[in-house]
Amino acid sequence: MNRRRMLRRGLALLGVALALGFGLAGQARATSEPVPQLVIYTYDSFTASWGPGPAIEKAFEKECGCDVKFVGLADGVSILNRLKLEGARTKADIVLGLDTNLIVEARKTGLLAPHDIAKPPLKLPIEWSDDTFLPYDWGWFAVVYDSTRLKRVPDSLKALVEGPAKEKIVLQDPRTSTPGLGFLLWMKKVYGDEAKAAWKKLKRRVLTVTPGWSAAYALFTKGEAPMVLSYTTSPAYHMIAEKTEKYRAARFAEGHYMQIEVAAVVKSTRHPKLARRFMRFMLSPGFQDHIPTKNWMYPAGETSKPLPEAFRKLVTPPKSLLFSPEEVAKNRKKWIAEWLEAMSE
Repeated sequence: MNRRRMLRRGLALLGVALALGFGLAGQARATSEPVPQLVIYTYDSFTASWGPGPAIEKAFEKECGCDVKFVGLADGVSILNRLKLEGARTKADIVLGLDTNLIVEARKTGLLAPHDIAKPPLKLPIEWSDDTFLPYDWGWFAVVYDSTRLKRVPDSLKALVEGPAKEKIVLQDPRTSTPGLGFLLWMKKVYGDEAKAAWKKLKRRVLTVTPGWSAAYALFTKGEAPMVLSYTTSPAYHMIAEKTEKYRAARFAEGHYMQIEVAAVVKSTRHPKLARRFMRFMLSPGFQDHIPTKNWMYPAGETSKPLPEAFRKLVTPPKSLLFSPEEVAKNRKKWIAEWLEAMSE
């Protein structure tokens, strides 16, 4: 065989190989489907590198063959405001980070769908029955303080309100923050019609009011103030992660306001089956195991192991305070207006 014939034969074989290659590649492209993306609106501390989001994302992606995208916003109220602003055009498949104080208003938007879990395996201190909102954690609000800096630890809400002005606290805005709203309801639950007068007294002790929890807690840990509104569980983080017990939660004689955080499926989701699959996963150990030591709250579902020893050292409130969702929905705007007026005088 001369060189010309060998060259022609080689080129022919190359053409066949290339044709086969392109054909197989085209077939693969034709038969493969894009990986579905599940978009979850939540709060920024949930999505932080030290929060539960990254570990939960990895765990669910391992079993779902999907791409989980957490979108971090300032706080629970911000999540609801964003959802209302975007309406049916929202890219969110799930909202995660609302609480019982927001569920009536969230339901009224008409933007959320049933989770389709007949009997959720919940572990909560109260009875729960709701076909749309599913709890994933719970806890009590508390004034957390630096025991190396605070001389007079308040043992009641009254003591906090009437304490010395020089010992400051960082609070969160009830218009944008679920802890901020929780504290406003705590004040209202204890003081009732005298809440406005109590806010006026407390105002002199407030260093600043931040949009969300993360900004407030950062100011506190940087030493800007010896107290911050947070949770009874917050000291567990410092015990476990930083090996220190200097940050503590004050136990208030009147009781502590409770928070139950919830998630819900967005009605306009492009992936309804996947979204509901995540909701079921949310109550499993794959999700719940990350709540105590990454979200620093009590789990609302099954975990694979008991709570860490540090949780046994935490403050247990003498009483749990909680308005019904309907009471909050009816009065929230009025009570926020009362707070604004008191804080601006």
